[in-house]
Amino acid sequence: MPSVSHDCAALLKTIGPIAFGGANLGNLYRPISDEHAERTLAAALESGIGYVDTAPFYGFGLSEKRIGRILAKYDPDARIVLSSKVGRLLEPDADADLDAVRSGFVSPEPFRPVYDYSYDAVMRSWEESRRRLGRERIDILFVHDLGERTHGADHPHHFRTFMEGGYRALRELRDSGEISAFGLGVNEAEVCVEALAHGDFDVMLLAGRYTLIEQAPLDTLFPLCIERDVRLVIGGPYNSGILATGSAKASRYDYGAAPAAVVEKVAAIERICAAHDVPLAAAALQFPLGHPQVAAVLPGLANEAQTLASLRLVTTPIPADFWAELKHTGLLRADAPTPPSVVEAHAASV
Repeated sequence: MPSVSHDCAALLKTIGPIAFGGANLGNLYRPISDEHAERTLAAALESGIGYVDTAPFYGFGLSEKRIGRILAKYDPDARIVLSSKVGRLLEPDADADLDAVRSGFVSPEPFRPVYDYSYDAVMRSWEESRRRLGRERIDILFVHDLGERTHGADHPHHFRTFMEGGYRALRELRDSGEISAFGLGVNEAEVCVEALAHGDFDVMLLAGRYTLIEQAPLDTLFPLCIERDVRLVIGGPYNSGILATGSAKASRYDYGAAPAAVVEKVAAIERICAAHDVPLAAAALQFPLGHPQVAAVLPGLANEAQTLASLRLVTTPIPADFWAELKHTGLLRADAPTPPSVVEAHAASV
């Protein structure tokens, strides 16, 4: 069986170049109001963004509930492409401190996430996500945070559980038409390569690993995705913040404080940005779209202003000389695809 069905191939052509990441709507790091959440997502939908991603983990169901209510109002005909995730079940937690930061979220939802990649857990997670979202259909399911980066020595156990159970559940859901596509939603390229050695997948959501700062997936994962006709959605294009805020601030990189070497590299990129009058954030947002296998880029959007700014940044003209100088100085790999106009190239590729 080919890794991408006709329905999935058509779906993935509709989701670029920029998508809406729903983690902030789960009260990531700080609480926001329902009204704030609605304004943020509504700005994206009204500006033409056609793909929304969320997960049960984001606010322990809060992001899915909010997105479901907002889509019911702004997308009653279910035209938006919607993805969520499996791999964590939400279990009741009577002792949860609802005012504290739990796993990065400040949520009023009294649940705790429990990893489970089994057949029954994937089916249960899918059903519960549909209920929270209030949607009959979720277009894409990603397997959330499978890999050694998250699970350490327990990774082989979780990977085996998934391949023997959860993978079968996702195949059944796709083959029966309940979903259009599935893949992994992870922060490491290695587990994507491992998974492709054991099964067929449609799309990979890879966060933070293909950016202006790092391009290691060009060595193994991207060629394999080309060979297997697997599309990519690139999350975390700002590497947790530093490629949006720049090197002058106490910026975050890869979910933590940016190390000195990263700060120095970003400062060097900023100098070239200044010489070509290119906003750093525009370059960061557009760079992943230069690769023809990338279907969309998925930044985290915290408010209406960020949403509208991202839509401007993704269409900001960037001269070919800018990319050429990054390569000439060794700040960007020579084999990284960087067409003169990323947006036009992306549109032509899909």
